Amino acid sequence: MSAPILPPYARSMGMVFDHDENGSPVIAMDFSDRNTGRPGFLHGGAIGGLLEMAAFAALHAHLDQQGIDADIRLKPVNISIEYLRSGLPQRIFARGVVVRAGRRVANVRAEAWQSDRDKAVASCWMNFLLAPRKVPVEG
Repeated sequence: MSAPILPPYARSMGMVFDHDENGSPVIAMDFSDRNTGRPGFLHGGAIGGLLEMAAFAALHAHLDQQGIDADIRLKPVNISIEYLRSGLPQRIFARGVVVRAGRRVANVRAEAWQSDRDKAVASCWMNFLLAPRKVPVEG
């Protein structure tokens, strides 16, 4: 699997592709001034953004494995985030898992953790509409 291309928002927040885990990309983000909330802790919005990027990356990888990634636009329908513990001033990781990808809708679960994979910092459910890319009409 090749490294996912992260959008400008993710890159500006310091998110990077860390490694592949069972065909799903793991996205990482180092603690920095740009993602600090209250002093000494990660901002919840930065954690939510990391989960969203992990969900997108997982779905892209899943669709690419099916040979249909280039034909589909991913439109987020909703996201539900559960914040489980404070994000500490250290690297945070997130990985998404595609629970179901049908013809029109996909459901992805993502989880973020820091030093202990078994102690999630946050998790989310994200639903996507899978829309065919519009082909330009020549006229």
